[in-house]
Amino acid sequence: MKRKQPIIEVNLKNENMKKIYSIIFLVLALLKVQGQDYFISFAGAGDTTTVGTVKVDNLTSGATVTLNGSDILHLIPSLGIGALSADNKDLHLYPNPMEEKSTLDFVTSETGTSTISLVDLSGQTVYQISKKLSPGEHSFCVSGIQQGMYLVKVTGNDFCYFGKLISRSNLPGIARIEHVSSVAGSEGRQLKSAGATIDMPYTDGNILMYKSISGQYSTVVTDVPTGNKTTTFTYADCTDIDGNHYSTVHTAIGTSSAQTWMAENLKVGVRINVSQSQTDNGIIEHFCYDDNDNNCFIYGGLYQWNEMMQYVDTLGVIKGICPDGWHIPTIDEWSVLITYLGGTDIAGSKLKEIGNTHWLSPNNDATNECGFTALPGGWFDSVFAHGFSDIGGHACFWTSLSKISMFIDYYYLELSNEWYFVYVLENPPRWDGYSVRCIAD
Repeated sequence: MKRKQPIIEVNLKNENMKKIYSIIFLVLALLKVQGQDYFISFAGAGDTTTVGTVKVDNLTSGATVTLNGSDILHLIPSLGIGALSADNKDLHLYPNPMEEKSTLDFVTSETGTSTISLVDLSGQTVYQISKKLSPGEHSFCVSGIQQGMYLVKVTGNDFCYFGKLISRSNLPGIARIEHVSSVAGSEGRQLKSAGATIDMPYTDGNILMYKSISGQYSTVVTDVPTGNKTTTFTYADCTDIDGNHYSTVHTAIGTSSAQTWMAENLKVGVRINVSQSQTDNGIIEHFCYDDNDNNCFIYGGLYQWNEMMQYVDTLGVIKGICPDGWHIPTIDEWSVLITYLGGTDIAGSKLKEIGNTHWLSPNNDATNECGFTALPGGWFDSVFAHGFSDIGGHACFWTSLSKISMFIDYYYLELSNEWYFVYVLENPPRWDGYSVRCIAD
């Protein structure tokens, strides 16, 4: 008959195992597969300098995160094990990443001893401090830690908070956690806002698209990060006469050729049914695909050429139905963008929104690497079918008057879910209805 081990021995083994598992948990929570670690911060310029929210889409992998403007995007190897959240509502660490020091804030609800522990990747406690605290908000200063990633743990009688702290410091020093201040009686009070560090899987060469919204302003930036950097959003007002605000995208083609485009299709005006005609009556009119207002909300309106131009048949910069400060793009302005993207043979794929949310299958070639986010609003066919065609399959965009020769007055550009190129057609029927993208003056 097998003899039972003493209960006390089993308990001791369980306690030892708990310690081992705790160390494993900390290491797994913080450990990353060796590779790049890029930190991306954000700034604003132009019509506002305040960065509101930032939605980050990895166009290559499909990963997505949303940050506050004060947050830092931490790009980690795609095979990395996810780390703990940098901050939570009960504990704030800022700045994070830190250079020389960081401030730790937390709230206690009752009098008692609080213990703050700083743990490195190996599970070793780098520094620990215990202090009796009254109810309220408390601030501590963390300093002297070497470059790396650390787990900050704060425990008390009735709470246990965790946070992740990243140090960029290469300076020699002695790790310290020092009490800075306390605000008595502030239990339940919301901590001051502090930027968090948000992890996102990333592999070198991935294309990221940032879309930032700040009040009425919205702008898009694409990038392939290769190191730490600050991404600046140049906000530009793009508001039509109906009060619709449009997202914009800036293409830094060069000092003399830089362009700012609408990153959405224009939807200004009043919908009329396909049985009617757009006329010079002082009211901006458009068709909505299938006479459905929701299609205009998503894909924008479909405009006949004369209506778009507001019946001004002349060369030059024509505002047409565009917002103030914007105009109908010429074929030359389209050509600058297309050339920048590699020419008509491949530019279509770089202009189209990726995936099949709006584009029909296959759309496999779409990368949207310039942030233009072309949407397939289809068109109104005035000649053959006299009706709507190809929503989800084709995007068609007007140009203004060009007068390249006595035979060529204007163009339209077409993208397809089955093409990677841009199709340019001369003198399409002016009564067809196509989408409109405006360009900044």
